[in-house]
Amino acid sequence: MEVTKFVVSGRDKAKLYGDYSSYRTQLSNRIHNLRRKLGVATKKAPAKYTSKTPVTAEDIGRNHEFVNLVLLTSERAWAHAMSMREVHSADKQGITGSTRSHIISRLHKATVYARNLFELLTDLSQTGANSEDVLEARAYAASLAGAKEFEKQNWEECVKSYSEARIIYSALATSTKSDMFKDLLSDPVDPSIRYGAYQMRLPRTVAIPTIARKYFPRSDSKLVSDVEKLDPDVLNEHPTRARAEAAESGDVPKTITWRSRTVDIEDAAIASTLASVNAAAKKLSETLASVTAVQAKERASAYDDILIASQDAVDATKHAIDELVGESVGQGDKRMQSLQITRTAVSYEMVSWRIGRNRVLVGERDGTALDTPTVHQSKKKNQKPVKEEGTGRKLAHFREKAVLYDAILQSLDSIKELPGVAADSEFLEELESKHHYFSALKCLTIARSHALLSNPKNALALLARASEKSTLAHQHLSSSMDTSDSSSPPNITISPSEATFLKSLLDAELQRHRALVELSNFNNSPQQNNSSLKNGQPLIEKLNEYPSQEVDLENLVTYPPKLEPIPVKPLFFDAAWNYIEYPGREVQEKAGNGVKGVSGGGEKAAEQQTAQQQKKGWFGFGRS
Repeated sequence: MEVTKFVVSGRDKAKLYGDYSSYRTQLSNRIHNLRRKLGVATKKAPAKYTSKTPVTAEDIGRNHEFVNLVLLTSERAWAHAMSMREVHSADKQGITGSTRSHIISRLHKATVYARNLFELLTDLSQTGANSEDVLEARAYAASLAGAKEFEKQNWEECVKSYSEARIIYSALATSTKSDMFKDLLSDPVDPSIRYGAYQMRLPRTVAIPTIARKYFPRSDSKLVSDVEKLDPDVLNEHPTRARAEAAESGDVPKTITWRSRTVDIEDAAIASTLASVNAAAKKLSETLASVTAVQAKERASAYDDILIASQDAVDATKHAIDELVGESVGQGDKRMQSLQITRTAVSYEMVSWRIGRNRVLVGERDGTALDTPTVHQSKKKNQKPVKEEGTGRKLAHFREKAVLYDAILQSLDSIKELPGVAADSEFLEELESKHHYFSALKCLTIARSHALLSNPKNALALLARASEKSTLAHQHLSSSMDTSDSSSPPNITISPSEATFLKSLLDAELQRHRALVELSNFNNSPQQNNSSLKNGQPLIEKLNEYPSQEVDLENLVTYPPKLEPIPVKPLFFDAAWNYIEYPGREVQEKAGNGVKGVSGGGEKAAEQQTAQQQKKGWFGFGRS
């Protein structure tokens, strides 16, 4: 029935609305619509008013929407109380007696509805609920009762109610491995228990889980058995069975090393959580060895256990630091310095596994290998061929990879905020080189998306940027001692072979896209020439250029013609050859005359010369 999920999702929407008054109005509308849907809505004004019939176990068994109806009614009363607190929280006098009474009455009403739902769900045969649904309803009712006692300033009852809710939510979180229950523990359960314990004058060094176990109603044997079914050690002060076995076998670490500094682990809780991390790391290696690389989601889900164990180690270290701060221990104390180093080490380890999980999700070789759909050959004759993914689907894959790379880069930036990291310049250079490595991968992914959309210039620019970042990363990672075995699970460690492979891949892709851009420019140049033909000189003036594509037949010649000089071949008059004195011709004539004189033809030549002198003009036509 997902009681907790229904409540948490509604309250998350209230944060989007901005205030609880809007949330209350929205709840009223949802209740009215749900009543009409279930057929239990109040009739219109002409009809006689009838009181609303209470929800029964048979109603819930017939339709589970009745559970949502009760939850919405309870949440509306709770939202009314929260809206009044929100309005009067800024008053100088604070919340007065009448306002506080009104708030308490609304919280009491919400608690009554929640208790009624819990009692109805206990009838498992009628409602069809399971034990987890009953526990969620009981934890919800206990949290509302704790809020009511908080407003009444009845601190012991407040701590008891919230302790009941905390134990149930802790068991559900361990059983379901859901972050939703952990979020409820962080707010509002744990802060309310801490404040109530402070009002009860309990020592601040006592941990919240210890307080919750102390004030949990162990007299309710049914509740205790249901909770221990989900988590056998939720009410146990000692380490869990797995941690105890690790302690007996000597696997519990006694020291922790961070950047050539080794400190002793004096807190048993921290040591036990680190033992769980080591055990989870071994289990992760075995799981990844048995799962193929194609099953990315299954490989990523194998990181859940080690991430939970790492988070427990971080929480245990933070809790130990808070206890020393509560005892007014200074930062210069040896215990505080050891815990700060431990905190940095375990936080770095947790971020490392988180990055490793994202690296598994992006694909083989950190996402550089293109995803190709696997085709399973079958002997069936009528089997349909596997269709290639469309462009939209491929772009969606690239988008998912870019989001994962962003998450990795944010995780790397979060490491710089850990204690002691800012002063380690060598470590900062290593982080910067890894930042360049994953930034290059992100640029490569975006470049491939542009290449898919036929934008080679954008892809070339992104690849050039990726190549620069890859070169910077390769300069440091190729000579670093940050090496890892190929069989170890992927984490923040980047081997020199991975950096070298990325650099060579980007260099090859860069050259290939340069050639693609050149081809694209060559293909676009004839179109530019044709456009110049249309807008410029006519085709008759460019007959010496061969058109590679279509010929513009609309611009053959200039019309109307313009007066302009044109080259013309000069005329050659053969008739004027004998009347033009060319240089060198006189010598030839004298030589010819001498030959003729020897043969006795001098008289004829004299007569011809006399006749030519008598003629005037061209061809003898002229004035005498």
